[in-house]
Amino acid sequence: MQLGMLTACLPQWTLDRIAGWAAQAGYEALEVAVWPGTGGRDFEAAHLPVADFGPREADETLALFDKHGLALSAFAYYENNLHPDPVRREEIRTHLKHAIDAAQALGVPYVGTFVGRDWTKPVADNLAEAERVFPELVEYAGERDVKIIVENCVMEGWHPDGYPGNLAYSPELWEWMFDLGLYLNWDPSHLTWIGIDPVETIAPYVDRIVHAQAKDVELDAAARQRYGFFGKVDKGGNPWDMGWWRYRVPGLGQVDWARVVDRLYEHGFTGTLSVEHEDPVWGGDGERITQGLNIAHRTLRPLIVG
Repeated sequence: MQLGMLTACLPQWTLDRIAGWAAQAGYEALEVAVWPGTGGRDFEAAHLPVADFGPREADETLALFDKHGLALSAFAYYENNLHPDPVRREEIRTHLKHAIDAAQALGVPYVGTFVGRDWTKPVADNLAEAERVFPELVEYAGERDVKIIVENCVMEGWHPDGYPGNLAYSPELWEWMFDLGLYLNWDPSHLTWIGIDPVETIAPYVDRIVHAQAKDVELDAAARQRYGFFGKVDKGGNPWDMGWWRYRVPGLGQVDWARVVDRLYEHGFTGTLSVEHEDPVWGGDGERITQGLNIAHRTLRPLIVG
């Protein structure tokens, strides 16, 4: 197992700057954000130009990672592959293929995305649509020796009523998507707030957990008494504000990282545990964000065998 970090938390930094900082801070790998450009969400970062990626870009990227002694664990392009707007859906499909092509050029084994959801249709219709959409993408990736990995994020902010916007949030849905040839970028924070013990999900699915994200979550039981499990109705213009929980960097929330890492080791996980920093307390400018990443490193580094 190696300790990495997702670059999306530093959208204004260059990949070279991130790599230099990460290596100095003791991280071993980068999960590189490859959105086509910064967008409506803070974590949409463009750290590699995968849509225009040729031999020169590949050589420069490999030299950069070699210079800093870092591995490139995965690409991150977490978008809605079932978007209701057909034009937007095709844009996402095209860029995902660009990411897969660039991954092949660099020998990156995984490209991360979301199943997503058409929020205008019921779940059953979405599952049927995914069964039409994903086999072609999985085949495209497989021909290039790349696996598509899906994070089990609920993405409730994508749905107008705050319901799940990414149909990959529970083990029931994992089993369905594994049949489509997809793999899991496992994140315990999302499981925790929806009432699933993340530790208990490792053993049954470890053969499909090929990459993992380290993000924590802080729960406020008193606030949940007011809003209920489904969160605020009046979100004040922020669709991601549930009112009774928030993401934290590892060590500052409810996830038991000693148990998580121990169970991953017990069941043979040998991939990258990649810190995904979305902590509002340690957000803001680069200095504040890197302080949060340092907290995460201090929490996790003693648990990972060197």
